[in-house]
Amino acid sequence: MNWKRKLKVASVVVVVALAVYLALPQNHYIVRALIYQQVNIDDYKIFHNRTVKAGTPQPWRLHEKYNSYQLTNDQLKYFNDFRTVAFLVVKDTALLFESYWDGYGKDSYSNSFSMAKSIVSLLMGCALSDGYVKSIDEPVGNYLHEFAEGDKAKITIKHLLTMSSGLSWDESYSTLFSLTTQGYYGKNLPKLVLNQTVVKEPGKTFEYRSGDTQLLSLIIEKATGKTLADFASEKIWSKIGAEHDALWCLDRKDGVEKAFCCFNTNARDFARFGQLVLNGGRWNGEQIVPEEYLNESLTPASYLFDPETNKNVDFYGYQWWMINVDGYKTWYARGLLGQYIFVIPSLNAVVVRLGHVRNNNRIDGTPEDVYQYIRFGISIVKSIENNE
Repeated sequence: MNWKRKLKVASVVVVVALAVYLALPQNHYIVRALIYQQVNIDDYKIFHNRTVKAGTPQPWRLHEKYNSYQLTNDQLKYFNDFRTVAFLVVKDTALLFESYWDGYGKDSYSNSFSMAKSIVSLLMGCALSDGYVKSIDEPVGNYLHEFAEGDKAKITIKHLLTMSSGLSWDESYSTLFSLTTQGYYGKNLPKLVLNQTVVKEPGKTFEYRSGDTQLLSLIIEKATGKTLADFASEKIWSKIGAEHDALWCLDRKDGVEKAFCCFNTNARDFARFGQLVLNGGRWNGEQIVPEEYLNESLTPASYLFDPETNKNVDFYGYQWWMINVDGYKTWYARGLLGQYIFVIPSLNAVVVRLGHVRNNNRIDGTPEDVYQYIRFGISIVKSIENNE
């Protein structure tokens, strides 16, 4: 057999082997990842979804100076450079400013990406308030039997909330074979997160893991006997005046919610989560999320060490981020492509940014655009206050 024929035979063998490999049920996610190439804010269209039902709509009242602010050329350039689709500011519970790009509008759905983690944290607070979960210091094994023995038995709900579980989740977004890619495109999230192993001592090191949030969602489902979407509707979404039903992407038809990423709604309704936090967990006089739990959520887990910044954590609580920008303390939820809900308590303001691209330049471990969007929001509020 000459070398050309050998090469042809070898090529056929490789192609057949690859086809067989990709045909295996556990590898179907690779095919989907190859087809779609990269994640998108409209990915709810390619997944099965479960509806998070809204209640009685409570449209935002418009501030007396609604949309009187004119974006500067520098601000417009920044928004355009990172393909922003929505920027919104709520001040004193009134809609002060909103702008949309790229064909998106006030009713357009967008993927939350990891902002969903902050929503799951709020839902854990609701589960605690209702007595479904007794304490965040409980072992995960009290709810998920796969964590009842061995090293995994040492992991508590608090470890999951603070991203300090020590589990083996691979958060890489740059490889087809990472657990995050499997979690996003795969069809069996419970198996993926329940089969993890412990690689570090829990409660010592902060390492961002989407798997930790997914485990929190499984605990909530197990404890309440309800799907995450139904519980979210019952406890929060139907109570905070959302104008639209939301969609929570599933791992498969009638499967489980992709709790670590994929809550889909519009900028106006995303802002309601920020307003709920700004209100101390209350809405129209009803305590929806326990205030004590919320305060803990918004307090840095400073006893944890962060290997990325080589210092103790001063930026993360229970699935919520925090930062001080120009003297303005800010709590926020954030997503992969620059999805943000910012809560600025000293201004009584909420800022939402949605878009296709995040600025991945980092300042002390934080994406640079976090600073920019907070400053843009502050500028809008201060300009209106100063009648400029």
